[in-house]
Amino acid sequence: MSQTSGGHIDIKKLSFLGVIVSLGIVFGDIGTSPLYVMKAIINAGKSGGFISEEYIEGALSCIIWTITLQTTLKYVIIALRADNKGEGGILSLYSLVKRIRKKWLYIIAIIGAAALVADSIITPSLTVMSAIEGLELVVHEPPVVPITLAILFIIFIVQQFGTSFIGKFFGPVMVIWFLTLGTLGFYHLLDAPYILKAFNPIYAIKLIYNSPSAIVILGAVFLCTTGAEALYSDLGHCGKSNIRISWIFVKAMLILNYLGQGAWLLNNYHEVFNGKNPFFGIMPDWFILPGVIIATSAAIIASQSVITGAFTMFSEAMSINLWPNQQIDYPSGIKGQMYIPRINWGIFIMCAIIVMFFKESGRMEAAYGLSITVTMLMTTILLIFWFFKTRTPKIWIGIFAVVYLTIELGFFSANIIKFFEGGWISVLLAGFIGICMYGWYNGRKIKTQFVKFVKLNNYVSTIMDMKLDNTIPKYATNLAFFSRAQKEDEVESKIIYSIIKSQPKRADHYFILSVINQEEPYTFKYHLEEILPGTIYKVNFMLGFKVDRRISDYFGQVLDDMMDDGMIPAKSSYPSLRAHNIPPDLKYVIIDNVYINDYLLNIRDKMIMNVYNFVRKMGSSDFKAYGVASHNVVVESAPLLEQGYVHDKIKKV
Repeated sequence: MSQTSGGHIDIKKLSFLGVIVSLGIVFGDIGTSPLYVMKAIINAGKSGGFISEEYIEGALSCIIWTITLQTTLKYVIIALRADNKGEGGILSLYSLVKRIRKKWLYIIAIIGAAALVADSIITPSLTVMSAIEGLELVVHEPPVVPITLAILFIIFIVQQFGTSFIGKFFGPVMVIWFLTLGTLGFYHLLDAPYILKAFNPIYAIKLIYNSPSAIVILGAVFLCTTGAEALYSDLGHCGKSNIRISWIFVKAMLILNYLGQGAWLLNNYHEVFNGKNPFFGIMPDWFILPGVIIATSAAIIASQSVITGAFTMFSEAMSINLWPNQQIDYPSGIKGQMYIPRINWGIFIMCAIIVMFFKESGRMEAAYGLSITVTMLMTTILLIFWFFKTRTPKIWIGIFAVVYLTIELGFFSANIIKFFEGGWISVLLAGFIGICMYGWYNGRKIKTQFVKFVKLNNYVSTIMDMKLDNTIPKYATNLAFFSRAQKEDEVESKIIYSIIKSQPKRADHYFILSVINQEEPYTFKYHLEEILPGTIYKVNFMLGFKVDRRISDYFGQVLDDMMDDGMIPAKSSYPSLRAHNIPPDLKYVIIDNVYINDYLLNIRDKMIMNVYNFVRKMGSSDFKAYGVASHNVVVESAPLLEQGYVHDKIKKV
């Protein structure tokens, strides 16, 4: 078992601890699916007017082979190979393939990521409510909705404190949960051992072929594999070896529980028609209350995993320009654990609305299945391009594409027919996030078309003369600007405007800070270029998409390095302060976004910029996103272009 340099145990390498931790972090979502899958399947059967032994055996066969093909083969065996330096998830996968000359691939990534956000909203609502509904077996008309809302509020409020402490208990709790699933399932499996014939895929084929409501049944069956995408997204937390080993145990316990529910159903049809959830039906009466407590604990862990996964996904989206910069906190002080306040409370508000609107977990299932089906489809498309990039034989690419596009389009068809039963909420949530991402990505590109870049060397002599001109009041000792210029020798004209024209800013040293996003997750380095010796410097921060953007801290380290190398003074330039060993002052100038005249844009671009300006309000200011304290920041506005676009000269009367 290896340790990191910080003394933390490295759980990405195969180890007993890594396997236990992966049970708590990775499998919460798919591990709580027995709470509602068989219930949804039985409801689908009731809507078709039949529940029979053949139906139950066929449904179980569908579950077994869906888990095998979707979760085991596609995700655990294939998708985990498509890691970006140990990181997984749809946006990490997009980072691997975005250099392929297919400009529309970013739309695939946006659709998949937006649907995954919708899943992050629906999962906590569904899993917690499904667990709490078990109280109906021991309490007459329990207040399910208020209890669910209270638990969700607690889950979201503790995010700001980090999960380093309670996270230690996730693994052991999920071990208890999975053992409970397996034990209960095995106990009832002994009542009808012939249910094991469900392993034969012919029963699944017969059910789909012969059932008049097969498409509805498939929509319910799909819920058994909904956590597979989250499994892939959590690759960076535990490593593929730990995930693959622990999946063997998880899959065995899940299938045992499903078989046990099926065996119980064979002898308890009447219970089903009374609305009893088969998951709680297989529990002895004396175990129902402890079972509800264990199920609620597992649901909380599943919700926690999905929420932290949403934080990770949004941080990746920020680094690849699919989302505006937002303030990110690291409450636990542990690499990889983050907290984004606006995302946290935004998800909570949506969860609360969904709980109060649907009121029952069964009514959420349509919304849940549709959102994750879309994400899986988008992942399949990106995986196909990843296969091409890795020079996989075309015959295997073709087989993969045919098999999984067929399966997932089938599941999509099964879920989309439930659009008016609740699936519309997934479309609404994912559509809103997707439009925001599309508008932000393309709005940035439109703005870039109007940004004027100039050669920095053309202004070196002017800035040098300003530095020597004592008639200009000294603005700061060290003055820093943020730039997004792609070329090394260029800078935005608005920065030059701010230094020379807006208010002449005389300083001893000028710094142009640029963040260059890297496709690898943990790249963490900088490059210093001296434009004018002793006066103008350009600092390029090369940061991976999993590295936080605390530029203020990193720039402080750069200044320390420069002081150690004698490039800049380590003490203030003012004699009175220098005598007391006071370090030099530092000021940041952040130039606010400027407006683009509408007559410069076509209708499409105007619509995109309207979305862009709306999304911009959801982001944090640059100095907050970059961790810069507000006391030494000046925010300015500057014209986008110095020359106007009105060429007709007005006449003097």
